[in-house]
Amino acid sequence: MHDYIKERTIKIGTCIVETKNTVRTIAKEFGVSKSTVHKDLTERLPEINPDLANQVKHILEYHKSIRHLRGGEATKIKYRKTKSPKSSESLVAVKS
Repeated sequence: MHDYIKERTIKIGTCIVETKNTVRTIAKEFGVSKSTVHKDLTERLPEINPDLANQVKHILEYHKSIRHLRGGEATKIKYRKTKSPKSSESLVAVKS
């Protein structure tokens, strides 16, 4: 494994433990894909730093356990944004 991959893996692991951000957020911060972040955290990190990997594993499990809640909330917000202009347009059209 190349040194830059080891360094990135440790930085990503440390960042996720400190901030508890999601894989997508971390991927954007580091400019890599979420697949790369996930592979770094689940496959490479346990070989490099098992203690840090254990902490990261708990955070990832927590994120997985609440993902259905995050998705539902995101969908709710999405449809609130898209419904508002349409409903006001239809009210204006009815009054005319």
